[in-house]
Amino acid sequence: MSRTACLFVVLGVTCASQPLLAAEPEKKDAAGKPSSVKTASQKSAAQSAAHAAAVEAISVQGRRLSTSASSATKSDTPLIETAQSVSVITRNEMNVRGVLSLNQAVRYTAGVTPDLRGGIGTRYDQFLLRGFMVPTFLDGLKMQDSPTGYAIGQTDTFRLDRVEMLKGPASALYGQSSPGGLAALSSKLPTAQRSYGDVTTTGGMFDLYRVDADVGGYATDNGSVRYRLYGTVNGQHTQLSKTGSRRFSISPSFSFGGDGPTTLTILGNYQYDPESGTYGGVPLEGSLRRASFGYLPRNFYDGDVGVEKFNRKHGSFTYIFSHRFNNDWSFNSRGRYDDIKVDQRSTYDAGYYSSPDTVPRYAYGTNEHVHNLAFDSQFKGHVNTGPLRHTLMFGYDYMWQQAGELYSEGSAPDLNVLHPNYHMTFPDMTAAARYKADSHQIGAYGQDEIHWGGLVLNGSLRNDWYRSHQIERFSGSDTRQRSSQITWRASGLYHFDFGLAPYISYSTSFQPQSGLVSDNGGKTMRQADPSIGKQLEGGVKYLIPGTPVLLTAAGFHIEQTNVLVSVGSLPYSVQSGKVHSDGFEFEAHADVYKGLMVTAAVSVQKVRDDSTGKPLIQSGKGNASLFAFYTMPSGPMKGFGFGGGMRYTAKAYGGEGDTGSVWVPNYALFDGSIRYDLSNLSPALHGWTASASVRNLFDKHFVSNCMAYASYGQAFCYYGERRNAQGSIGFSW
Repeated sequence: MSRTACLFVVLGVTCASQPLLAAEPEKKDAAGKPSSVKTASQKSAAQSAAHAAAVEAISVQGRRLSTSASSATKSDTPLIETAQSVSVITRNEMNVRGVLSLNQAVRYTAGVTPDLRGGIGTRYDQFLLRGFMVPTFLDGLKMQDSPTGYAIGQTDTFRLDRVEMLKGPASALYGQSSPGGLAALSSKLPTAQRSYGDVTTTGGMFDLYRVDADVGGYATDNGSVRYRLYGTVNGQHTQLSKTGSRRFSISPSFSFGGDGPTTLTILGNYQYDPESGTYGGVPLEGSLRRASFGYLPRNFYDGDVGVEKFNRKHGSFTYIFSHRFNNDWSFNSRGRYDDIKVDQRSTYDAGYYSSPDTVPRYAYGTNEHVHNLAFDSQFKGHVNTGPLRHTLMFGYDYMWQQAGELYSEGSAPDLNVLHPNYHMTFPDMTAAARYKADSHQIGAYGQDEIHWGGLVLNGSLRNDWYRSHQIERFSGSDTRQRSSQITWRASGLYHFDFGLAPYISYSTSFQPQSGLVSDNGGKTMRQADPSIGKQLEGGVKYLIPGTPVLLTAAGFHIEQTNVLVSVGSLPYSVQSGKVHSDGFEFEAHADVYKGLMVTAAVSVQKVRDDSTGKPLIQSGKGNASLFAFYTMPSGPMKGFGFGGGMRYTAKAYGGEGDTGSVWVPNYALFDGSIRYDLSNLSPALHGWTASASVRNLFDKHFVSNCMAYASYGQAFCYYGERRNAQGSIGFSW
């Protein structure tokens, strides 16, 4: 057994003495109220029993409502009783909209600046939330990014059951995170159904093809062992000439213990991406602004067929363990091991012209291998103190990463943009750096959620111990970082009987930073301290009684301090930077009410970097969206669904170019979807469904974002996704 495997087993056993992400709220109706009226002692016992019995159903089996979420409190809590902004994107909504990536999934969420790399850089999920890049958590565990470059996993959204966008600092429960929040993804896991399945084939523009299969059921007659198997084969040419993407993925899972007090779910996944488009862009001149020759076409490619390569292999293993001691106390633990390998080569334009129609280019390559471990465990229980009902949680988590990278670079021939040659001769690249990095994080946290009538108070406290070590072997560079950070969260909410719930919350976050800092003009230098985030948020939520229709409105103020500020061209920074993000958001969501699914969002935000007096680069001023889909309940068109959406993105700051500030104009796009249950045509077609969707219905020509750096004379822009239509035929049972 390898050292990595041994470490995974040992830590898994260690965490078995700790608890995990529990999902065990009291039994409540759609309005978040107790489902029956009892005496205090009967009510507490009944709630605890129903709550505990629901643990496995929530975490392993059932489809959760869109009016509840687990990311804000690490337990399945009605959103009407959650004193923080959370946006839920259900599996049903993703199916209706024809979502193919996380970038596409979050486009209708308030506060999102989407598609930072437009319709070009699709190999990673890149968007901003409240002005900040945010991490991704899969099944409650962080997807750790490569510390040195490009070995970053991407989860195929067809293997997801739901997506939750938790907004604002969340380090009190999750450790190192962003001031903007995080994206919490949930995998499809075995359910309580005896037998079920779905096979869907999809085809579309740019030679899109997909085959997705999802089957599961009981592996034993009594359901004590359950299974689920998901797999996909897909590919597509990108909107750029000469590039494309392919993917093969399989995810088997098994659940042991049925509905008993002890359950164990094992989830494996292997994903192979032999190619994944390109990561380049186009110069600002010729895209956002007119060049001497006009504008570059939207399919312009700045790379070379013989050089372009991106090969990613990602294997992972996850366990989810739950044990219920009694009606009040439970223990949960989960862990995941990720192994990610990326081998890539690329050439890209320099962001400026050496002559009126020629761009210089650079060539580079990386070969990376990353090993990640993550565990989270917790005890959770219920205690009454007089009229107060406490839901207590005490947890421990651990993350470890080991990464190695060989970085190469070389010269590249210039490219004539009017007559591009994509089969040029490139000199061999030269190894320029060899990195080895490892990091560890240990976190201990506690939370107390107090209920007193309609009042809900929540307090969370956490301490993290983080250390990292990075070596660059060619130069002999050896840097270390060690820090400890306390983060916390406090909130209050009052849920009125008629469905209204005003709230206020305060939360903090921290993020480790790489780089050297000097406090005395360079005489001595040290590793940078983590940046610190804090947010004050207030808002109101309204759940229309007896319906799944939830309306939310929130205002927020975020400050990020200890931000690194460069000192000219010197090899160190100072930590005097501060970033502010202020805004207002409104969302409405119904999935599904009387055949109608609706999601609406409006946000206005101002993100400012005090060190420059400008917004954060690529941050936008807000967004607005509306998507509605209606399914005919009766009549000759019973089972036919149709709908569409509009998404508006306000202007975004693209940095400082040679001619001043760069602002990317606002844009509005339209999408459409139809869906039909074919069993309404004939009983012989029971289980068959046909659907179609289109993004950017009117094929609007737009630039989604830019990055300009006047100090380097470079400015890059990214064309947005062109009209992209797809159709699917599926059979389910």
